[in-house]
Order: sequence, then C-alpha cells, then structure tokens
Amino acid sequence: MAFYDLAKEERDVLVVKINQEIANDVIQNSSKNISLYFSDEDTYIRKTGYLAIGKIFYAHPQLQTSIFSVLKNLMSSEDELIRQTVINAAGEIGKFHFNKIEDFMNIGLFDKHHRVRNAVIGSIKKMGEKNPVPVLEWSKSYLKHPDKEIRREICHGIELRGRTHPQDILPLLKVLEFDDTKRVSDTLIHVLGQIAYKNGCLQTVVSHLQTWKNKSLVEKALDEIVDVHHRYKKFAVLSKQEAIAYIDNHYKI
Repeated sequence: MAFYDLAKEERDVLVVKINQEIANDVIQNSSKNISLYFSDEDTYIRKTGYLAIGKIFYAHPQLQTSIFSVLKNLMSSEDELIRQTVINAAGEIGKFHFNKIEDFMNIGLFDKHHRVRNAVIGSIKKMGEKNPVPVLEWSKSYLKHPDKEIRREICHGIELRGRTHPQDILPLLKVLEFDDTKRVSDTLIHVLGQIAYKNGCLQTVVSHLQTWKNKSLVEKALDEIVDVHHRYKKFAVLSKQEAIAYIDNHYKI
C-alpha cells in the first residue's frame, strides 16, 4: 500500500517506524533497513528515509561518521533508486555543510541513470536556497564542462536560488550565453524566464541582460520573460503588459 493510501494516523506511525529503524541502522553502522526504504518504489517512503538521515545528522553529531560510511557504501549500489535517495540525503546535509557532501554531488552528476542525475539537480536547488555560496561556487566549476548535459543540468539546478536572488546566479548564467548546444540554450532561456517574475526580479534581470553580448539569445529570453508573466499571472508581481512596458523602457539594444 502506498504512503498516501494510508490514513493520516497510519502515516504518522509509519514515519516514526522508519525514523527509528534508520536511526538503529546508523547506530549499528548497518544499511539493512536503510536499503529497504531507500529502494522503495513509493517516492514518499524514500523521502521519509532521506529526511530521517538529515534529522539524525543534525540531532546526533556523534553519528555523522557512521552516516557518511553508510551513504558511501550505498552509493555503489546497482539500484538507481538507492543511489538517487543517497544523493537526496546528502542534499539535506549540504543545506548547511556542503563541503561534507561535495563528493557525492560530483559522483551523482555523472551517474549513468537520469534519476540520480536529477536528484543532483534537486539537491542543488534545495541547497542553493539555504547555503548558496559554496553551492554556486561548485556549480560554476561545471558550467564549461565538455558534456552538454552537465552544463544543462547545472543551469537548471541553480534556478531556484535565482527566483529570489537573481543577482546571485546571473553571472553564472552569462557564462552560457554563447553555448551552441540547443538543449543548453533552451534551458538557459527557460531559467531566465523563471527568475524574472517575482518582486524586484525583472529589474535585476533586465539590467544584467543589458551587459550580455548575444543579442539573439537575449531577445528570446525577453520573449520568454514576457510569456512567463502571462503564464504565471496569478503569481507574477507585474502583468504581462507591465512587463512589456518595463522591458521596452529599460532594455536598450
């Protein structure tokens, strides 16, 4: 039975059980129960598992060595769900201690399975919100990687930080302005649209785009920004017409 097929009281009991069994595994430097939960087909079971690792890490510093030992062993599993959940667990730790889990991200970024690579993107997003300086510095190192998928994934991963602090990621995005791979440039345009519709963000993005030299890409990005203001009109600070007016008045070709 899936997690959300259970009644709330049953879910609460299951969460307590998962937390306790994972804690017992960590104490015993075992991965018996952790493996079961990390490989579960249900997304929410796996999520409960990796959140439990994060809670234990912060609540019981004396168990951190054991946690890293278990996660390192599980990262070599043949099961992509386990490797995916290891990355998500590392991401919980990286919210405040990125230096301790950087190697997991380096490995996961090149994993053979897209689920694991996507977990890296998700982890960059959640870590970048809480711990932007080392996360963005790490991300920057991959923006010129020869593998186009690595460049695309990093571009996507830093998006969430940019939604509230576009000034933090715009210099990194600019590195990709002349990327000749369509999947990368399409992601770049998408991200520029996503970081421009909240309070004060359009002004920051348009001002920075004024410094970009790839005018063809900038034009596509500005079109995307306008379209986002229409698609997200319930959430955008400005209407589509207000966004158009601002761009017309402040972006000089």
